[in-house]
Amino acid sequence: MYEERTYRSMSRPSDLLCYEVIYKETDLFCCTTVDLKGFIQERVLYYRNQLDEYVRHRREFFDSLEPIAHDPIAPRIVKEMIETSATIGVGPMACVAGAVAEYVGRDVNRFTDEYIIENGGDIYLRTQKERTVVVYAKDSPYSERIGVRIKASGTPCGVCTSSATVGPSLSLGNADAVCVVSHSALFADGLATRLGNLVKKEDDIGAALEDGRGFSGTTGILIILGKSLGAWGDIDLTEVVRL
Repeated sequence: MYEERTYRSMSRPSDLLCYEVIYKETDLFCCTTVDLKGFIQERVLYYRNQLDEYVRHRREFFDSLEPIAHDPIAPRIVKEMIETSATIGVGPMACVAGAVAEYVGRDVNRFTDEYIIENGGDIYLRTQKERTVVVYAKDSPYSERIGVRIKASGTPCGVCTSSATVGPSLSLGNADAVCVVSHSALFADGLATRLGNLVKKEDDIGAALEDGRGFSGTTGILIILGKSLGAWGDIDLTEVVRL
């Protein structure tokens, strides 16, 4: 089911050129220093064709909620999704939104000094100044009132969010938002899914944070469920004031 990305109207950085690129289920919000919409459209089509063709020949890549066997001849994006999801303990499609965002980001890197590639709440970015990623957590009182500050020195990086109450992605838990910061959006997407599956009640937040900190690729974690919030790692939270 499509959910209108209303938060995008509130998150357009005025110093960058912003536009949407949509193809099938891939719904990108892109901000760059120059207009790269045509190029990004081509890259999205390229990666989606690889993913769709691979699913056609290996359905378990799409259906499995657990890691699947390594495939040495798979396309690079598919291979990285399979390998990363195996280290996290989730199915490969748990990484797909972050993977597309990151691969597009890698491709535009040589053409723009800064970029923000957001794919359904999963972000890969490189910036030359501090920016704030606002956390959307549905009906939680923390929703759009908390942001994650990203410093230029820490980019490129991924900031990915899994939610049981926002968007069409599958979550086996009840968290309003599980946000993971990492050097990789592909990894952050998969780990956010894993941790989101663990949070079924407020008392689960501490155990999920402890689980997430055990992965070497994790920079920081934020978990929100209703009125409860927990955070771990090098994650710089800030209050967001709406004018």
